[in-house]
Amino acid sequence: MLSFDNTEIAFSGKSDRDLSRSFWLFKLIGNPGFVNIGQSLTTLAIGAHLPIKGLIKATLFKQFVGGENILECNHTIENLARYNIGTILDYSVEGKETEKDFDHCLQETVATIDKAKDNKNIPFCVFKITGLARFDLLQKVSSGLALTNTEEKEFARVHDRVFTICKQAHENAVSIFIDAEESWVQQAMDNLANEMMSLFNKQKVIVYNTFQLYRKDRLAYLKNSFAMAEKGGYQMGAKLVRGAYMEKERKRAREMNYPSPIQDSKQDTDADYAAALGFSIQHLERIAICAGTHNENSCIHLTDLMKKNGISPGDKHVCFSQLLGMSDHISFNLAKSGYNVVKYVPYGPVKEVLPYLIRRARENTSVKGQTGRELSLIMKEKRRRKG
Repeated sequence: MLSFDNTEIAFSGKSDRDLSRSFWLFKLIGNPGFVNIGQSLTTLAIGAHLPIKGLIKATLFKQFVGGENILECNHTIENLARYNIGTILDYSVEGKETEKDFDHCLQETVATIDKAKDNKNIPFCVFKITGLARFDLLQKVSSGLALTNTEEKEFARVHDRVFTICKQAHENAVSIFIDAEESWVQQAMDNLANEMMSLFNKQKVIVYNTFQLYRKDRLAYLKNSFAMAEKGGYQMGAKLVRGAYMEKERKRAREMNYPSPIQDSKQDTDADYAAALGFSIQHLERIAICAGTHNENSCIHLTDLMKKNGISPGDKHVCFSQLLGMSDHISFNLAKSGYNVVKYVPYGPVKEVLPYLIRRARENTSVKGQTGRELSLIMKEKRRRKG
């Protein structure tokens, strides 16, 4: 029987030392005050060129990041593969705004595809379109405003970068996720994702769009996207997540006096997430899904749906995904039971990945029960090992 309480399986990839490090990290991350102070001090220290890179690599990097470059991720990729867990290589540099940075992100994403094409342990790659384009440009495109001639040329370059990545993925049979982001830039990204799916998902699912079900309109949009795929004669890739920008979304809606796109309650989000899983399972002939969730109930619900519909745990159209360093009790137990499981493995230079790490720390403190659940499972395993 599948159980997420089996800590022996959950932490089979961790030594006693790894467990102790994880315990203290989650203990610190669970304190919002520490996270706020730690963010300020770390940013100041790096800005002042203080020698703290080694400390960050030995702690936060060790838990949540694969390495500073693709080569450094090899150990993590191989370690996960021992437990039948795949890797999603994720170049996690954020907040860039220059053409040089966008071209570098393009090159780095193509490099992840080149790495994945010869490695069965890397079934997916991923990219953010904000890594390839100015945020303000995406916002203008999403709002339907007319672009200047210069902006049209700029957006044409964005399109070319996205096309290059998806074409490279298609030619090498590597599936690729396009991450979702803030609602006010999402329309431009949805349009690009739909175009890429129509081009490269004719025979099999290569390109996946991401659906954030904490938005009130995304269940309907998932169904609409499926209708578009049916009409266009291509298959649809859907990564289903709850969402990562709730506080920012609600704050902007209040400040700009428009209705919040975020669900009114967590129960509403959970209901739409479950409905999205159900809809996708009913249409697996044309949809491949990745359930990107740390929610135990959602994972159990999906395994139940698969059983009821006669879908084998290893069906190539269904996979589960969690972040490296988090929810190992879900990932390892699902993989042990034969389900397709992948971990997001972010990488990048310490200074550049810091915004990602800070965001993850804040998410841990804001998600009710997340840190407490991690700590309780770690303590349970430490007691088990002591006998």
